[in-house]
Amino acid sequence: MSPLPRGFFDRDPVRVAKELLGKVLVHESKEGRAAGWIVETEAYLHEVDPASHSYRRRTPRVEAMFGPPGHAYVYAIHSRWCFNIVTQPPDVASAVLIRALEPMEGLELMKKRRRKNSMLELCRGPAKLCEALGIDRTSNGHDLVRSSTLYVTKERSKPIPRRQIVCTPRIGVTSAHDLELRYFVEGSRFVSANRKRPSFE
Repeated sequence: MSPLPRGFFDRDPVRVAKELLGKVLVHESKEGRAAGWIVETEAYLHEVDPASHSYRRRTPRVEAMFGPPGHAYVYAIHSRWCFNIVTQPPDVASAVLIRALEPMEGLELMKKRRRKNSMLELCRGPAKLCEALGIDRTSNGHDLVRSSTLYVTKERSKPIPRRQIVCTPRIGVTSAHDLELRYFVEGSRFVSANRKRPSFE
């Protein structure tokens, strides 16, 4: 499978967050391949978004967010990892958080990593999907466009009609929590939560 081109990510994070739904996130490791359809995302904006890690100042911790589009930004929360994809040109620090996947390939490997047998518990949340796919801090700054090990592809993707994209406020943020920048596939059992007020695109 081939990665999405740079131009796909070199756009407004809101548009990228919506259009990532249904695409496939793949991670090849020594243990094998694990992959899943993206079913939930969140957009983080440049300069105007207090919930974004890049909002206050540019630091080594968030440097990847200021890099070229199509690179990974991986950060830790409660000793677990979250995977983001950088959008827009260099120095425009915006990104899309991948919040949930529908498992597609490497199910036994995911179950082993997660110590779970339920399909629903493998990738239903940003930290869970990182654990299931074996993504950690070593992938921070990784070029997803020129990679054969960690990338997003449209091959074997699921077309998601516009009417099937649900938009809600983001989850788990203390700032700008009212901004409706979370997107997920209506009816997906693999979405991390449905407790927020939904609206449709």
